[in-house]
Amino acid sequence: MLRLTLDMDDVLANTHEKLVNVVLNDFDTNFTEKDLMPKALREVLHPKQLTKLHRIMDSPGFFADIKVKEGAGETVYQLSKFYELFVATACMEFPNSFRDKFDWLKKHFSFIPWTNIVFCGYKSIIQSDYLIDDHVRNLTAFKGQGILFSAPHNLKETAYKRVSNWNEVSELFLPIS
Repeated sequence: MLRLTLDMDDVLANTHEKLVNVVLNDFDTNFTEKDLMPKALREVLHPKQLTKLHRIMDSPGFFADIKVKEGAGETVYQLSKFYELFVATACMEFPNSFRDKFDWLKKHFSFIPWTNIVFCGYKSIIQSDYLIDDHVRNLTAFKGQGILFSAPHNLKETAYKRVSNWNEVSELFLPIS
């Protein structure tokens, strides 16, 4: 059975949407959702705002209520019938995210055993046939085939095969029914 590893933030979880909502609701800003949704926040926010956002991200509870990406639940469940599935999430930057992320995965992807959840820094340690991730830095050192999941911060990247949503993941990895 081939091994497929999935990233959590901005692949399984709609983390960018939550970050945009935090900026709109908790920051003194004139930005609108239309300004922020299609862009990498590091490109539009002031460094002091980014520092504040990182502090918020490292507070307990931040990752607990992020929405599941549309189509991820059903597609990942179907993938589990054909692949050995792992979730690898880089959470060392925000150590308070461990419990939130573990509980979130247990709630939304309970069919993935705890033994197949990897909390790490860089994902160069991952031994898998495929890695679906939104950050090129994680795909660069990956030894298998990297698939870039579209997110506002990676839209200019062209070095990797790309999927833009879970329907495209399904088309790429699941047999035709």
